[in-house]
Amino acid sequence: MGTFDALMHGFSTALSPGILIYGVLGCFIGTLVGVLPGIGPALTVALLLPLTFKVPAAAMFVLFAGIFYGAMYGGSTTSILLNTPGESSAVVTSLEGNRMARRGRAGPALATAAIGSFVAGTIGTIALTFFSPYVVNIALAFGPAEYAALMVLSLVAVSSVLGNSVLRGLLALSVGLLLGFVGVDLQTGQPRFTFGNVELLDGIEVTVVLVGLFAVGEALFLAWQGHAAEGEVMRMSGRIMLSREDWRRSWKGWLRGAGIGFPFGALPAGGAELPTLLSYYAEKKLSSHPEEFGKGAIEGVAGPEAANNAAAAGVLMPLLTLGIPTSATAAVILSAFESYGIQPGPLLFTTQAELVWTLIASLYIGNVILLALNLPLVGVWVKLLRIPPHWLYAGILVISTVAVYGASNSLFDVGLLFVFGVLGFAMRRLDIPVAPLIVGMILGPMLEQSLRQALVISQGDWSTFVTRPLSASFLGVAAVLLIMPRVVQHMRRQRGIDRAAEPAAGG
Repeated sequence: MGTFDALMHGFSTALSPGILIYGVLGCFIGTLVGVLPGIGPALTVALLLPLTFKVPAAAMFVLFAGIFYGAMYGGSTTSILLNTPGESSAVVTSLEGNRMARRGRAGPALATAAIGSFVAGTIGTIALTFFSPYVVNIALAFGPAEYAALMVLSLVAVSSVLGNSVLRGLLALSVGLLLGFVGVDLQTGQPRFTFGNVELLDGIEVTVVLVGLFAVGEALFLAWQGHAAEGEVMRMSGRIMLSREDWRRSWKGWLRGAGIGFPFGALPAGGAELPTLLSYYAEKKLSSHPEEFGKGAIEGVAGPEAANNAAAAGVLMPLLTLGIPTSATAAVILSAFESYGIQPGPLLFTTQAELVWTLIASLYIGNVILLALNLPLVGVWVKLLRIPPHWLYAGILVISTVAVYGASNSLFDVGLLFVFGVLGFAMRRLDIPVAPLIVGMILGPMLEQSLRQALVISQGDWSTFVTRPLSASFLGVAAVLLIMPRVVQHMRRQRGIDRAAEPAAGG
């Protein structure tokens, strides 16, 4: 079956009432959590993971996809109206969006964000549709050595890119790897890091770790912060739709943002923060009205928002084709695949073809639903910003506890939930990124398996990882990612010393 025929079959399934209702629900929930500051798609998907024991896989992944895309849309609302991004990737949108709102142009700012999200999300989904089979064909040529090297690259990339410190990222990664190795060794049958506890023989349930780090950790962090001053929510005034001049200044930014966002999202060091920043600078350089930047330039909203949503589509590429998560949300979705006993990777498009193409088709449908939800209901989303944070997080704390206990009927898991909640709180206090821990916990066992298989094939010869061109290339890039921050830091320090020495020499 060709790509187009497979996609059409996916549409027939995604448009069935039983699946479509999950898509609509996911888009609504995603927009909701995107609007509310501090609640992101990773936390939301983690809270819903216990449903994987009851809901069919196709419906559940359509729900998760709607939440993932919807959060990208909703994050722009708080950026523009409250100057408080709901998602870290929406930070750049607030630079110009909030200034537009203060000038009485909140409507056009929200409109260009929503339409740009739709355009870029659709372009990104088209790229995902037609490029994924090529990536799969390449991945099928990978052996255990290539997979092991690719996973090393992914682990290092996520640890290096996320957070303000490579050392903190690697620390989080190490903890995640350690947690992933808890349980019975599949090769020898020996228990590892269980400390004689029978409850740990099957390993630590990923759902417990995810909900603890994201939900409980966030609630504890909010309680520690105390009552935060609420920002001023800008009032909606004037027309919402774009004028002809706004259209003329926005459409190129949407296309450029999509072109920048998707490739970055698809990289092993993916994410939306860097492409949104690059898109903003590109629009500033190419704009015919550079004097408006910093005062509310519509191009500064159109480009970054498009890059944000295109990057979200790009993140799904390595997840589905290689089984590699490049963001916290992708890592949570990967754990959902494992809950169903499904292994993402090149064989996924063969063994679970109906599921994959239903998921991709739902992304097209979700983009249309989200456009319909975001523009007419903007007044509803604004009112949600007035929910007291302590009510919100108290509810999340209760839901997370009930969800974990309901999934396993184990008080031991509830205890672990709060242990990881305290760990999540400590990581936020110390500015240690959570995503490397999650990625390390999920990819660690997979890396170990590939590593062992490669050494068995090579009869224990470790040089197999550097004599094979692809695996050597992946390891080389990983080494560069580890070394480059230190080199850049040294160069900046040296440049600062030279500048300080110039006045002294002149005097």
